[in-house]
Amino acid sequence: MTDPLWLLLIGMAVVLGGILALRLNAFLALILGAMLVAALTPRAGMERYAKEKRLSPAETEAFLKRSVGERVAGEFGRTCAAIGILIAMASIVGKCLLESGGAERIVRSTLKIVGERRAPLAFLSSGFVLGIPVFFDTVFYLMLPLGKAMAMRKPRDYSLYVMTIIAGATMTHSLVPPTPGPLFVAGELSIALGHMIVGGLAVGFFCAASGYAYACWANRRWAIPLRDSADVSRAELEALIQRDERQLPPFWLSLLPIALPIGLIAGKTALASMSQGFEAGSAPRWLESARGCFAFAGDPNVALTVSAAIGLATVAVYRRADRETLSRFVQAALSSAGMIILITSAGGAFGGILQQTGIGQRIQALSSAYRIGALPLAFAVTALIRTAQGSATVAMITAAGVLGGLAGSGQIGFHPLYLALAIGCGSKPVPWMNDSGFWVICKMSGMTEAETLKTATVMMSLMGFTGLFVIMLAAHFFPLV
Repeated sequence: MTDPLWLLLIGMAVVLGGILALRLNAFLALILGAMLVAALTPRAGMERYAKEKRLSPAETEAFLKRSVGERVAGEFGRTCAAIGILIAMASIVGKCLLESGGAERIVRSTLKIVGERRAPLAFLSSGFVLGIPVFFDTVFYLMLPLGKAMAMRKPRDYSLYVMTIIAGATMTHSLVPPTPGPLFVAGELSIALGHMIVGGLAVGFFCAASGYAYACWANRRWAIPLRDSADVSRAELEALIQRDERQLPPFWLSLLPIALPIGLIAGKTALASMSQGFEAGSAPRWLESARGCFAFAGDPNVALTVSAAIGLATVAVYRRADRETLSRFVQAALSSAGMIILITSAGGAFGGILQQTGIGQRIQALSSAYRIGALPLAFAVTALIRTAQGSATVAMITAAGVLGGLAGSGQIGFHPLYLALAIGCGSKPVPWMNDSGFWVICKMSGMTEAETLKTATVMMSLMGFTGLFVIMLAAHFFPLV
């Protein structure tokens, strides 16, 4: 029973059983799983973990003396320190985009650029951008009324509008920080956020393209009508079409809270890479000055804080919100973020405790013995957890904990970024009735369960497999090591 694989199965049984059978909150299920695995981990496994982490004899002895609760709390705190501020600020940015009308401006401006005939592409690209700072459910809530409004003009394309909204938002939700899943995976696998953002956007582009192709095919095959639903009436749809755009912020200001942190974080990574080509003290003065500025402003916590401040200022101006109103907006955003931080940190605790069992080395040994590639393995583990319990974010968090040791082994033959992206793509198959997002899509769109399964479920699964294929090709031809 001391084999790390047994401990992994026990931990997963507790987490999945708690969520599915007992209907426990994911936070409680993850913490219980972490505590049970920590209690069952033998001293020999902890010693191997300390040796793998190259702890000194004094650090090893202190680690071995820590109680189960201290070990779980330590891993919980480590994760919270890494992602807590980022998730809180990203939640404020998302709330401000909704309240100021900035998100609606992005959608409308994109429609103007591409034209109504290319409205599906507008929904795809808008969802792709909005899915970076705003959670998938929120993006879908935001954009679906616009899709329904368009369907009043072209009823035959209603299912196409719904699917393209999903195709755009779902991939950046699982591949591009600062959304919690990719943010946590990048931290767990020690990947620079700039690299994760660039890689996630690149892979997400191919995934979204495959989703768009399937959406066009499915729309020709199945004509799904625009039905009445509880979220919006026909009169409200008419009002949405005729809404005065002068009440919305300009496009550049709407996009700024999204583009600025991405630019700052990516700029920090790019300047650091450029500086590596020079010996100490020999880099041009402009490069050193720029690197110093971006070292501060490009820190993810600082970049997202600046973005949140811009979002709040936009709300204050375009909603004419006073301090009390802004305070309510922030409180609502942080209340939502608080639960996400708790669940993500609990997942970090569960993953950290799993690593202490030596599961990474054990899976690596199995991979070598049975010649299982690391990327298909990461994809399969994540997809299995996603299908079993429904949450893409929980699946990514759990898989990162299981495979974290594999990324740090230095023996996978390519940059750990590819492993992180494979985990993100593995969180796409298979959304079905145990996924809250499935019901959001089904009930808000007015589609039946069968219609949702053959459109959204199949499309998202296809996008995940497309991403795996692209990642495997990239890792083979551009290993980055």
